[in-house]
Amino acid sequence: MTPMYIDSHAHLFYEDFRQDLPDVMRRARDAGVEVIVVPGTTLETSKEAVELAQQYPFVFACVGYHPHEAQHATDALLKEIEDLSAAEKVVAIGEVGLDFHYDFSPRERQIEVFRKQLSIAVRKNLPVVVHTRESMKEAIDAVAYVVAENACWRRTEHERIKGMSALRGVFHCFTGTVEEANRLFELGFLVSYPGIVTFMNSPVIDALKSIGLDRILIETDSPYLSPVPLRGKRNEPANVVLVANKVAEVFGMAPHEVGRITSANSRALFGLNGS
Repeated sequence: MTPMYIDSHAHLFYEDFRQDLPDVMRRARDAGVEVIVVPGTTLETSKEAVELAQQYPFVFACVGYHPHEAQHATDALLKEIEDLSAAEKVVAIGEVGLDFHYDFSPRERQIEVFRKQLSIAVRKNLPVVVHTRESMKEAIDAVAYVVAENACWRRTEHERIKGMSALRGVFHCFTGTVEEANRLFELGFLVSYPGIVTFMNSPVIDALKSIGLDRILIETDSPYLSPVPLRGKRNEPANVVLVANKVAEVFGMAPHEVGRITSANSRALFGLNGS
């Protein structure tokens, strides 16, 4: 039986895939990838993610404004994102968050747009896919603020959402500490690991060992972060298997078990159990 995996984060609408997307999809399926989650970064790319989900039965979409684009995310455009989140096969608000490395948008505006999109996720009862770079503390603080702001809603709606918090999601491409991961777990979030785990002297391995598998996802972040031995080449969803293989090596277990556990985590977070 072919092991099955979920690539929880792949930007398949990028120009990198314009010429050979059907081949990319075929290779993913041949490798055992059963689901690909495609997060948007603007209104337009969110619409493209939704179109891909409509075209491919095993693709699901997220909609949102990336922090690089926060300065362009007017209230009117965020209202369109909220409306688009009702589309079939939209499973999260994302990719949203903070990026204080590049600062393509002013930090204050990034935080404002991030909080607004977290609030959209609460209203729509959807998880969020969070990007953070050199901004982990601020991103966690924003999540904690919105969680606290919706504490009463969480209590009164506890049964309807089967114990999940009103705000939940995943910090993708996680490079934080064990302490930061545990704080996210307390807030109802998971963390996701891409090809970084395969890099020589990877900075995330020690944290991964301590965190365990119960609250992690795996991803490619295609077309970026190609795993070893494909560094320097375009990344694609089939390569999530290489991430799983490395995680399996870290824990001394079979890759198909990593696939089973992380796929179950993805299904629970994104509500894919009926897919």
